[in-house]
Amino acid sequence: MNKIITKENFSEKVVCFEVEAPLIAKSRKAGHFVIVRVGKKGERVPYTIAAADPQKGTITLVIQRVGKSSEKICRLEVGDYITDMVGPLGKATHIENFGTVVCAGGGVGVAPMLPIIEAMKNAGNKVITVLAARTKELIILEEQVRKYSDEVIIMTDDGSYGEKGLVTNGVEKIIQREKVDLCVTIGPAIMMKFVAQLTKKYEVPTLASLNTIMVDGTGMCGACRVTVGGKTKFVCIDGPEFDAHQVDFDEMLMRLKAYN
Repeated sequence: MNKIITKENFSEKVVCFEVEAPLIAKSRKAGHFVIVRVGKKGERVPYTIAAADPQKGTITLVIQRVGKSSEKICRLEVGDYITDMVGPLGKATHIENFGTVVCAGGGVGVAPMLPIIEAMKNAGNKVITVLAARTKELIILEEQVRKYSDEVIIMTDDGSYGEKGLVTNGVEKIIQREKVDLCVTIGPAIMMKFVAQLTKKYEVPTLASLNTIMVDGTGMCGACRVTVGGKTKFVCIDGPEFDAHQVDFDEMLMRLKAYN
């Protein structure tokens, strides 16, 4: 069992937990995720690790209320316990000094993006981060993102914070003014699709994290099947990150509707 150390409500539907998990904190890398279960008969739910503190032996999870299981987790308070937590799982993000890296995060996708931003910066890259959400209230982890970014551009659909527009507007502005060596995008599938279309036009290599489609997290259920470069891949064991220009996002969006 894993004890909840801190809890912070980012918004009405987004909660940040710091959880005791010393072994996971020690071995986790950017891009890794965990499987969480609350209650002996609870559903197994995958969440990307937003941060880890090996000294304290804790990891940070950012969870959005979207269904019964996430609602159950979000009702937990400091001092409560998560019944089971398994990880780190998945393949870690490939980190090296690429040059200039644009990190485009949308909504709660900023949480799994944060360790990638940190790792890319520590590897010597110039990191420009684009944070996007519908409104100012839905922008999360801005202070932490600024700590590891050379520049942060904020886009909101309604213009209530930063610049009015979509994440693609911010990414394109950067590409048009300077050479971008890599783009990493994490967020809703439809957002990643349009980022991939944009960067493909400008021939900018792009990684997309497809963690939104995962269910079982171990390759057993097959629910996270996606087509990448004409081949079937399992997001949980082959990913969660793939070449965004090779992902069949239309197929992925269609399959995501099954969870509605």
